Amino acid sequence: MNLPPLPKNFASAVDLSTLGRPAAEAASIPGIAITQANLISEILPASNNKVVILICWSPRSVQAISLLEVMGKYLESDILEDGEPAWILGTVNVDTEIEVAQALQVQSVPVAIAIIQEQMVPLFESVPTTDQIRLVLDKVIGLAAERGVGAPLANSEVIQAPMEPEEIAAMTALEANDLIEAKAQYEKWLARRPGDNLAKLGLAQTELIMRINDLDSNTVLEKATKSPEDIEAQMTAADVEIASGLNKSAFDRMIGTIKNSQGEERKFAREHLLQLFSLVDPQDPDLVQARKELASALY
Repeated sequence: MNLPPLPKNFASAVDLSTLGRPAAEAASIPGIAITQANLISEILPASNNKVVILICWSPRSVQAISLLEVMGKYLESDILEDGEPAWILGTVNVDTEIEVAQALQVQSVPVAIAIIQEQMVPLFESVPTTDQIRLVLDKVIGLAAERGVGAPLANSEVIQAPMEPEEIAAMTALEANDLIEAKAQYEKWLARRPGDNLAKLGLAQTELIMRINDLDSNTVLEKATKSPEDIEAQMTAADVEIASGLNKSAFDRMIGTIKNSQGEERKFAREHLLQLFSLVDPQDPDLVQARKELASALY
């Protein structure tokens, strides 16, 4: 696919204050957190001197998080003779930087895009192997150097990204659409390493897919609208909204359900909302606000 040029009014299209704090400020996310402002003022100009690799990701995607870990390791290892990194890594959180994701025509995550002399070139979608990523990086850096952008790497090494055995088994199961086996592997992983965040996210994401896999989203939402007192309908609708990136709608729906229910139904609604919380970036402003509203609804 060919990416279109950014709109002329892109940098001023929306009020940046309405967007969330970039998730990449967290220490675990490598590279530079891309916003509308710095993409125009810093990243595009920088691509005239050095290759920029953008990774479009979401904290809700296990695959995207895995790719970021690999790219971060390559960034650390790809050092030129002058001690500077050979390329620039930018990360676009599609859940918070919505306008950027739309301008880049991102349909799914993860997606990798190279920027050379302010021109965008799609690299890959999904998660290639570490060997394939190495080949792509070497080719892009080499071609850019031929055009006078940056310098080629004297030596490059393939990063071996270690994966837990249960993670490998779960990913294999997901590729085969065996959700039951994937869920079992994530549970096995958590039994061995209870605090592993990637395992928790993988399990929560798999369980969400299992709940909505065969559902029609329009039918689900219509049923929830017609039956506001139906707890199951509200929980299913919230699942669909979360899967669609409509975090605030899902949170508002479940908090309203909690306020209007009692006893066991209220307990189920609260537990379901907490499950949805686990699928969203902890720094997401909608999540932060929803936690406050949940506390108010309960106490």
